Amino acid sequence: MSQESDPPEKPDVPPQPDRPATKAPARRRPAAAKPRPPAAPARAAKPPAPVKAAKPAAAAAHTAGKTAGAAAPPRRAGAAANARAAATAAAHGGLSAYSPPEIEAIFARLAAHNPEPKSDLHYSNAFTLLVAVVLSAQATDAGVNKATRTLFALADNAAAMAALGEERIRHEIRTIGLYRNKAKNVAALSQILAERYGGAVPADREALEALPGVGRKTANVVLNIAFGQPTIAVDTHIFRVANRLLLAPGKTPEAVETALEKIVPPRYRMGAHHWLILHGRYTCLARKPRCNNCVIADLCKSPEKDLTGT
Repeated sequence: MSQESDPPEKPDVPPQPDRPATKAPARRRPAAAKPRPPAAPARAAKPPAPVKAAKPAAAAAHTAGKTAGAAAPPRRAGAAANARAAATAAAHGGLSAYSPPEIEAIFARLAAHNPEPKSDLHYSNAFTLLVAVVLSAQATDAGVNKATRTLFALADNAAAMAALGEERIRHEIRTIGLYRNKAKNVAALSQILAERYGGAVPADREALEALPGVGRKTANVVLNIAFGQPTIAVDTHIFRVANRLLLAPGKTPEAVETALEKIVPPRYRMGAHHWLILHGRYTCLARKPRCNNCVIADLCKSPEKDLTGT
């Protein structure tokens, strides 16, 4: 007789502790939008500025020049003064304001004040004069003299300067403006003088102006000082003085040069260039002329003349 087997017993399972019910994370409510401030009312358009009446030509040129000169930084004072002087001269018709006797008196006074005018540049011969004048473009004579002190000790003739080379010349004149281009020109003109002219400086305007870095003003200076020709080199000082004084007005340096050649008495032609440069450099200054210290103040017809200052 078969016996039925009992089903296997299930193992005892220990009771599980009750787990705390987990809550779903609360949803954040979106923050309420902040109210925007009301837009500012539109501004009313400004009325157009009234148009000023035009001034007479001479007064407009003079006052406009004074404003430009006062606002210009020191390094641009010369350019502003030159523009003002040219505008004043143009407003007066571009003609000299002086009669021949008055012009004679002006140069006689300048000659008496400085009987033997000389250039402020340091040089020992025609070649070093030529180099010094080439280097003086947009630089002071004092700055050029400082740079050429060592340069001319190393090379005072065309062959020696050419042998010195552009790099060494550039090093010696590095303290003056545009020294890189000037060094290139000095090296090149020295080579040309050594090869074509035997190292001599030609006493001919066309030959001089064919040299690198030599323009009409430089040629005139060399011809006047080195070769005794009665040329008039118009630099920034002469351009300003000739126009400011209404002595020889002109819109360009060439025009001023032509005007001066016509009016300067022959016996003053050799020194005219020096007297006018020195007068512009030390007395008739760009920013503020020293009218009270001027030897021709009583002869001057410049609208800018001011004897009230110190």
